[in-house]
Amino acid sequence: MPHNIRYTLLSLRDLLASIGPFALLTLLLLALAYWWLDPNPPKRVVLATGPAQSAYDEFGKRYAQALSRYGITVELLPSQGSSANLELLRTGQADLGFVQGGSADIGYDDEEAITSLGSLFVEPLWLFYREDSAQRLRQSPTIRSLSDLVGWRVNVGTAGSGVPRLFSTLLDVNRIDRQQLQLSELEQTPATVAFLDGQIDAIVFASAPESLMVQMLLQSPGVRLLDFTQAEAYSRRFGYLTPVVMPQGVVDLSKNIPDRDMHLVASTTSLLAGAKTHPAILQLFAQTATGLHSGGSWFNRAREYPSLEHSEVPISPEAVRAIRSGPPFLQRYLPFWLANLVERMWLAMGLILALALPLSRVVPPLYTFRIRSRVFRWYAELRSIEQRVTDAGGTPPPVDELIEQLDRLESRVEQVVVPLSYTDELYALRSNIGLVRRKLQRKG
Repeated sequence: MPHNIRYTLLSLRDLLASIGPFALLTLLLLALAYWWLDPNPPKRVVLATGPAQSAYDEFGKRYAQALSRYGITVELLPSQGSSANLELLRTGQADLGFVQGGSADIGYDDEEAITSLGSLFVEPLWLFYREDSAQRLRQSPTIRSLSDLVGWRVNVGTAGSGVPRLFSTLLDVNRIDRQQLQLSELEQTPATVAFLDGQIDAIVFASAPESLMVQMLLQSPGVRLLDFTQAEAYSRRFGYLTPVVMPQGVVDLSKNIPDRDMHLVASTTSLLAGAKTHPAILQLFAQTATGLHSGGSWFNRAREYPSLEHSEVPISPEAVRAIRSGPPFLQRYLPFWLANLVERMWLAMGLILALALPLSRVVPPLYTFRIRSRVFRWYAELRSIEQRVTDAGGTPPPVDELIEQLDRLESRVEQVVVPLSYTDELYALRSNIGLVRRKLQRKG
């Protein structure tokens, strides 16, 4: 191997050996920060949706498709509705879930364990009734208020949907005893079948207008929708309710369905998440929500949702950033996994580098010490030989023996290799060996 290459490799080896401890310390701190911060999200999350063919079910499929682009599998967990979803979040069986405002009891403990990604859309309370039932029971094809339902067979949905609780609240405020109605709690699909078959007079459920069930019932002959003319009053009594208007003809312009503006009461549906859900997952869901729910619909204009208002639990900081500012700067130019890693590790990396930079000043002196130690460690043996000649006490060994030791020392020194910038110290050592040799020769 040419000498120049050998010297270069030697210098690199010594330099790496000097930097090694500090590089290793830095890597260990980074690994510790990575373990502590856990920047990469899990590859699988569970989203609690709702009954089959409901709006929650449809939106769940859209979220699953959107997040699959990031390599994250969204497992959809069907449920009875909002109350069931909230319980799934409480027990940790779901990471996220759709929950309708006012349809479930949210307490102080929930504020600590659950966070919101914002309000996604308004979810009206739909009360469909049969014209023939109204004609038979009220001698009119239409009814005007909840009081007209006395004596009717009404399905209010399963307890897990939260609708029974909400509808019971509306009955109470209208001073209607539940015993005055024949209430049932069938699931949405069998209840709709029974309703269309005439076994039930009215059916109540809460859903977004995107629900296939809503679309079908709005266009079914012989089925009417209750017009909540007191919607504004309901909203003043209950903060989680909002008055909305379904414009005339919005369902089908050609058939003019509905044939007049319909007033409804609605609550906002939020996407809630457990407090232990990974922040990157929250960020992705919040970003996806801005794409799925920002368009206009029957009851809101474009970009009104997602919204940070009407939340019954604290809003996640990731949701606040996503809704107000859109995707983070790095995600616009880097793959999600890399942008997320840098975003969540930058503070830790900055602190570690700030600690490593002062320590790196030790590297040059340490490198110099390593190189010079190859030369200086032979001076101890050289001095020992010299002292044995000049030592006044005792009998000094024969000069020939000392010269032989000096020859062996010189032979080993000749094998020492140092970078070119330190050869002067190597030659100084060899010169000093010659000096001691001459001194020994004079003694001999």
